[in-house]
Amino acid sequence: MEKGIAYGVGVGPGNPELMTLKAVRIIRENEIIAFPGTVPEESAAYRIAAQAVPELPNKILLGLDLPMTRDPEALADARQKSAETIAAHLDRGRNVVFLTLGDSTIYSTFTYLQTLLQDMGHRTELVNGIPSFCAAAARLNVPLTEDRETLRVIPAWNEESVNLEAPGTYVLMKSGKHLSRVKKESAAAGLSVQGVENCGMPGERVYEKMEEIPENAGYFTLLIGKK
Repeated sequence: MEKGIAYGVGVGPGNPELMTLKAVRIIRENEIIAFPGTVPEESAAYRIAAQAVPELPNKILLGLDLPMTRDPEALADARQKSAETIAAHLDRGRNVVFLTLGDSTIYSTFTYLQTLLQDMGHRTELVNGIPSFCAAAARLNVPLTEDRETLRVIPAWNEESVNLEAPGTYVLMKSGKHLSRVKKESAAAGLSVQGVENCGMPGERVYEKMEEIPENAGYFTLLIGKK
């Protein structure tokens, strides 16, 4: 029996209109759709995809317990169990489509499962989605890069300080829980910063200046700084 394929499908940042035609097609063509979280219907990826693919609730929804923790042992155990759950379906010749926010190649949970599945001998494929920082730049109506500018994408959740001295554009991903430090370091480096909270999702807020961004902004707060 031919084994199934595990797809990592990016559903974009939040607005279902930003899902790609390929992502919609892959979801429609397959019956097993996996999500991070034990209750699929509660995941952000489900809420986005269900608006573009009305038949999604009628498919086999596979919730995978992938907790947000920094405990390396807990993470490794959860990822291994999730990969084994997917592999059980692949061994039966069934494809599994794992939905992930934004793009499937940028800080995506699926990439950890992809490595494990490939080590087990399974075939995987990545389907791109619009990255959150591209959507945020469009929402702010600003280009990310011009002429020979350098674009730097930085995870704001890094514990250590980040060098913001070089000229160019900086994307500071998921800054919400680290706003105090990020704002201080951005101001010290002379960055001109704008931001979007919950881009494309309910509760979206656009901040034209750093001073407008509240300290209690949510987890999905993305900053774009230029220098």
